[in-house]
Amino acid sequence: MWYEILPGFAIMTVCLIIPGVATANIHRFTNGGKEKRVARVPWQWHLMERDRRVSGTGRYFDSRVSPF
Repeated sequence: MWYEILPGFAIMTVCLIIPGVATANIHRFTNGGKEKRVARVPWQWHLMERDRRVSGTGRYFDSRVSPF
C-alpha cells in the first residue's frame, strides 16, 4: 500500500536535513557564535574586509579590540 513508502521517505528526509543543519552549526561554532556572513555583491565584501581590518584580530566576526 501507499503507507509502505513512509519509513523510506522519513529516512531519506532525515539524511538530507542532517548536512544542512550540521553545516550551519559548524559555521556558527567557527565564527564565534555568529551567523555566517555571505558577500553576494562587492559592496558586502568591502564591508567584511573593513570589519576584518577594524577588529584588530584579522577576523571579520570579532568585535573591535579595546586598547583600555
